[in-house]
Amino acid sequence: MAVTRLKRKELRNRAKANNRVKAIKQLTKKPIIKNVDIEAIKAEFAAKAANTNETRE
Repeated sequence: MAVTRLKRKELRNRAKANNRVKAIKQLTKKPIIKNVDIEAIKAEFAAKAANTNETRE
């Protein structure tokens, strides 16, 4: 007995499943937590703010 396959439907079903898996992986992905020096960032913003105030005057 011969078996007929619906090739286009099979491709669509596989694509749908792969897209779903990719979406789930993307949603559950967490960013890398790095050690960030908050004080250095604050100082950098303060320096930029002081620099813009000097140029405006």
